[in-house]
Amino acid sequence: MQNHCVVLDCPSGISDFQALFRFPRDPNRSEKWLEQCQRDDLKEKSAEQLYKYYRLCGKHFEASAFDSDAPGSVLKADAVPSVFDGPGQPQSGQVKRGKETTKDSETERRGRKRMKKAPAEPITETVQNVPEEDEKQKYLKTLLEVLLLLGEQSIPPFAPCNGKDDGLKSCNFQALLEYRLNCGDEVLKNRFDSSRQNCFSNELDMLITVCEQYVRSKVIEGVKQNGFFSLLTGEPVKISGEWCLPVFLRYVDQLKSHQEKFAGFLTFEGDENDLAEKLLSEMTDRWDLDMSQCRAQAHACSGTHSRKIKAFASKLVEKYPKAILTFRSTNPLTLSLANSMGVSGVQLVLSTFKQIELFFSQSPLLQVEFEHAISIFYPDKEDKAEELKKICRTSWTRRNDGFEVALDVIEALLLCVDSVHDNEDMRWNDQVTHSALEISKALTDFEFIMALIVLKNVMLLIQAFGKNLQGKAVDIHSATASLTAVLQSLKEMSDNIDVYHDFFYDEAVNLAAAMEIPVKVPRFFLMKRQGEDGSTQEDDYYKEHVTVPAVKHVIGEMNDLFSQDHIKVLGCMCLIPDIIEGKKSTQPDEESVQVFSDDIPNAGSLSAELHCWWVKWSKKGKGETFPSSLHDTLQLADVKFFPNVMTALRLLSILPTLALEDTSDVALKRYRMYIENMPDNVKSKSLALFNINYDVGFDLESMVELYQKTYPESQEVS
Repeated sequence: MQNHCVVLDCPSGISDFQALFRFPRDPNRSEKWLEQCQRDDLKEKSAEQLYKYYRLCGKHFEASAFDSDAPGSVLKADAVPSVFDGPGQPQSGQVKRGKETTKDSETERRGRKRMKKAPAEPITETVQNVPEEDEKQKYLKTLLEVLLLLGEQSIPPFAPCNGKDDGLKSCNFQALLEYRLNCGDEVLKNRFDSSRQNCFSNELDMLITVCEQYVRSKVIEGVKQNGFFSLLTGEPVKISGEWCLPVFLRYVDQLKSHQEKFAGFLTFEGDENDLAEKLLSEMTDRWDLDMSQCRAQAHACSGTHSRKIKAFASKLVEKYPKAILTFRSTNPLTLSLANSMGVSGVQLVLSTFKQIELFFSQSPLLQVEFEHAISIFYPDKEDKAEELKKICRTSWTRRNDGFEVALDVIEALLLCVDSVHDNEDMRWNDQVTHSALEISKALTDFEFIMALIVLKNVMLLIQAFGKNLQGKAVDIHSATASLTAVLQSLKEMSDNIDVYHDFFYDEAVNLAAAMEIPVKVPRFFLMKRQGEDGSTQEDDYYKEHVTVPAVKHVIGEMNDLFSQDHIKVLGCMCLIPDIIEGKKSTQPDEESVQVFSDDIPNAGSLSAELHCWWVKWSKKGKGETFPSSLHDTLQLADVKFFPNVMTALRLLSILPTLALEDTSDVALKRYRMYIENMPDNVKSKSLALFNINYDVGFDLESMVELYQKTYPESQEVS
């Protein structure tokens, strides 16, 4: 039984609780309900199955569909759902037009007259006179219902329900089963044996595995139905003692809306060369993902995992050349480039940024203390002080200009954390004062100062470019034109690295003097050099270990992330009507669209089609507005008459470089919530998958079939 609405993307039962109604038992009425819901995947289900296991919420019925004389929410005998205005749902206007144009046959009308009319049954009605199911299947469905309920609500099945770890006897899954048993569940009475704990543990593991397989198959099925997709990975996380790589898939659905789904975790352990092959093999063989349809890839990785990710990305391009490497929009470009650096000083800056963010999240009074310190360091510049205070009330360490902001407030920040650590008025607890001490130690390390200044100056060259990439369509289009200048500026810095390093080093020494920080090389380097003849000058050390590798890394990453093909794809932003009109040009940019020549339906007619598209949007009438985003352009009614253009827009839409709309990044948000909020000891790769993909639509019968197919040797369910 589903505890939420059968309509795709309807939040009822998840975040918006509505009355739920069973499907009618009558086959004709049941078929009409199913047609209105546009759930073609359920057409093979019988009316009896729909009645027993699927629900429709009250928000999809007109007010006139309810019986005003009956107590509570009772539908009339001939009620048909007709309100579908949510994202991803059939539009109510379309439904009404369908009702107006559909002509019932004389036979159907006579059949309805003979039907015995009865109100729609509420979900609490006991099922009567239904064919008896196999007892084993009923039992499995009961277990799956309980497991799915726990999974949707982020409740770990194995976790103790009473705060005491008494094994499986007191876990959440066991507790819910016993609750149903006490409420008179006949299936559980006949099958459940609470004394067989070891069998129960194995059984629960098998159920969780089946749920994982089912959810992933639904996600992959959705990708296959919509063709091209892009592959995105996140920062590896540790679950059950092993490193795991989260994988997301982005595509455009049948309604021409962006979708990004969480496909699960890949084990991220082993040698980098063998690992790349293993990851690809698992996705293609075990997940059944058609990688030949992959058109882009993007990865968010830092620290020690960067080399493994690079090896994986290279192997993917080697096997599937069309899967171009791109930048992922979830982080600013400057922060992404810094994260992938293997420079110790840079990693010190980034880890300190995370500490700073956690520190100020502990109490709003800490932010007040910080703002007071900013006022002290900007006594004659009130406007500057207010601007910095406003910035620091946000997640400023994650901003595109975060390194620049950090240098503006570093002295005030040091004053703040030192004051908190001193704790003269005993306002702060030990945890807060200890955090303040750790941040103070990092801020007063010259390696931190030098790395921060190098990052600030190098990233200034790409800051505007990165900001435009996360802007509107017209900003992204202009960013593609500025890339050559950005790369040229970076090359000029590399060619004159001695001069630039001197500037960076002098700036760092001056700031260190103002903050009373000694200029020295890191202690670990001195220990490595212990016993060797000669001394190392601080200037030479930071040039060799910070400035040169940082500049070299940024240049290499920019060339890798923004290849010619990637820039051509971004250049297809010129297809957006508002940009066409703004350019005041009658000549289409065919060269950019040619990057999709192997994927568009008719490459031979591309020139003529683009010319017609340009003529259509090159002039704007008085008071007329043109679509200014990819999503709005794809939603145009007449884009279907331009098949090559529509395909190019769909391919552009899956590019990881482009930010998703707020309604399309639900999977990423739920993933972050799960990873951040779930205790480490109860995190599960399998449970995370169906918690994040709670909206795939669970079919208990299909899940039972999958269970029996996966574990045929299990003749009797314990």
